[in-house]
Amino acid sequence: MTVADVLLLALGAVAVGSGAAVVTTSHLVRAGLYLVISLGATAGLYLVLGAELVAWVQILVYVGAVVVLLLFAVMLTRAPIGASKDLDRPAWPALIVGGGVGLGLAALLADAFRWTLYDLPPPGTAERMGTEIFGQWVLPFEVLSILLLSALVGAIVLSRPDLGARQDLREGDNA
Repeated sequence: MTVADVLLLALGAVAVGSGAAVVTTSHLVRAGLYLVISLGATAGLYLVLGAELVAWVQILVYVGAVVVLLLFAVMLTRAPIGASKDLDRPAWPALIVGGGVGLGLAALLADAFRWTLYDLPPPGTAERMGTEIFGQWVLPFEVLSILLLSALVGAIVLSRPDLGARQDLREGDNA
């Protein structure tokens, strides 16, 4: 067993453990922080596999932007930040569905590849990946950025009661 194998196993265990903590906690902010750990461990997996650009994109986009946007949206909308009783659900239906889906995907993967070895493609470069992302995939990339921006603006509008209120109601509050 090589060092890379040990790192893959350790980072995989951290990612799976923190992913399980995301879906089992009743504290919304802690779920967001566990998500940061899970996505960070996934970036570590990419680093061990030699995909440095994908690891940095994982950190910048998911850990740096999406999770921060999620946490700001929760805090700006004045949602309950502490432990919430309405998030507690029976765990056995989720375990049955999750286990069934996991077994189904494992059977599909084993059937699709039939335990055969495939030759690796030529290694990618940051230049080739950047050409693909900002060439062929630039429109979905920009649509995603507009979607995230609109979610942030919506959270700000929802958190400010004075925005969108009628003028006569605002003057009546001061009297």
